[in-house]
Amino acid sequence: MKLGEAANLSPSYISLIESGRRAPSRQALEAMAPLLGTDVLHLAEGWEGIDSAIRLAVDFAKLDLAAGDAPAARDRLKAIDLEAAGRATRAQALTVLAEAHEVCGELERAIEILEAVLEDAHAREDHFDAAAAAMALVTSCIESGDLIRAGEVGLSELANLEAGGLAGTDEHLRLGAALLWAYTERGDLVAATARAARLVAQAEELGSPRGRGSVYWNAALLAEQRLDYGLAKRYTERALALLGEYDSVRDLPRLRLHYAHLLLVSSPATPDEALEQLDRAQPALVAAGSPLEVATLETERARAHLLGGDAHAARDLAAQALDRLGDQPRLEASEAHLVLGDAHQALGEPEEAMAAYRWAAERLGMMSASRRAAGAWRKLADRYRAAGELELALEAFERGMSEAGFPAAPLPSRIFTA
Repeated sequence: MKLGEAANLSPSYISLIESGRRAPSRQALEAMAPLLGTDVLHLAEGWEGIDSAIRLAVDFAKLDLAAGDAPAARDRLKAIDLEAAGRATRAQALTVLAEAHEVCGELERAIEILEAVLEDAHAREDHFDAAAAAMALVTSCIESGDLIRAGEVGLSELANLEAGGLAGTDEHLRLGAALLWAYTERGDLVAATARAARLVAQAEELGSPRGRGSVYWNAALLAEQRLDYGLAKRYTERALALLGEYDSVRDLPRLRLHYAHLLLVSSPATPDEALEQLDRAQPALVAAGSPLEVATLETERARAHLLGGDAHAARDLAAQALDRLGDQPRLEASEAHLVLGDAHQALGEPEEAMAAYRWAAERLGMMSASRRAAGAWRKLADRYRAAGELELALEAFERGMSEAGFPAAPLPSRIFTA
């Protein structure tokens, strides 16, 4: 028999106590204590004392993250016995722990933790905890390259929120925005465009500035993939205005980083404006961002300097980004190598340029298909062609077409017969 039934308490009341949203009454403690093999005083003091201590540790861990000390946040939370906490407090602590792992570059561990948090939230039928865990899980899956899992989680949790009457809430809008990002990354632009239109309408009608900002941010990513850079910049500017209305440790500088990227890939590029955005984003990203985000900032800064005519600074910054990224096959590392190769080419160092391009090709070949990977293959093909490496250029073009969903098809043999 369940505790609630044995103590003659409703399942919803027990759920509220477990989630930390309701303190148990004296009568409830008297009913539960003998069933749990303890007395009322120990149950009351233990419930309040342990949960309060853990919530305080979680708050300190958040401060660690805000101060840019993700290892301290991770170690602080790992030292706590979370099994003694209420289930909602434990979920919150584990979600923050997963963020700390993610900022430390430990994506696989972050995903493992978030999967467990999501499963527990489902067991408690807590839509809000599930949405928070799902949004973090979708983001981590995208960053790790697992776009299929990201789409599965996002779509399932959106359906749960809508079934629970929570459409238009911040949780719904931000999770929808994360799903939009996943669709865009895997090249499903038809589904992404349709979902973006619905999300924008819901955000304008019901959303808070934070929820609306998240939607516009991810709609900008979609517009960029559709090569509509003008719309992408307008959406990003709208998101910057909205997210600037609340205190964001990571979102606002990350959005400035994306805006700088748009300023560099648009025609005409405006490297001076991009550098201004990067200057504004850098302090917060260095303090609280992940190594991946800092390396991306260094790559975009290198790109801006290259467009501005300073190839030496571009070469040094791209090399710095690659040192930070390490040897893992990430798309960001391939992008950094492309910029490094371009810098070498601009400095009259063709052999070093080709070495950088070949490294980018090797790493791209180790990654799963995505629209961004297809774009990177296209950039690589253009560079091979400019360097006179026509066979390598053809191979890169073919690989890019395959990544975009257009693999080579065998031709009927009779076409080649007399």
